[in-house]
Amino acid sequence: MTRTVHCVLLKKEAPGLDRPTYPGPLGQRVFAEVSKEAWARWVKHQTMLINEYRLTPVDPKARKLLEGEMEKFFFGEGSATPQDFKQPD
Repeated sequence: MTRTVHCVLLKKEAPGLDRPTYPGPLGQRVFAEVSKEAWARWVKHQTMLINEYRLTPVDPKARKLLEGEMEKFFFGEGSATPQDFKQPD
């Protein structure tokens, strides 16, 4: 049976994640309130942030930035794209 959540991003009931995808309290909140579809959108956005800002995800400063952007993406005003970002064709 598929686990469903009321997705905070999609604003509707949707299939939830199979397991927590991030550690700590933020990870538990994401697991409880974020759908698989919304998580996939975050992964795409996060990849763009990593590439545009040339981040190294193992660097503690980069992880902190990405964690803050994840919180904004799901639970805040949204995570903005970098100012000079151009969507690929």
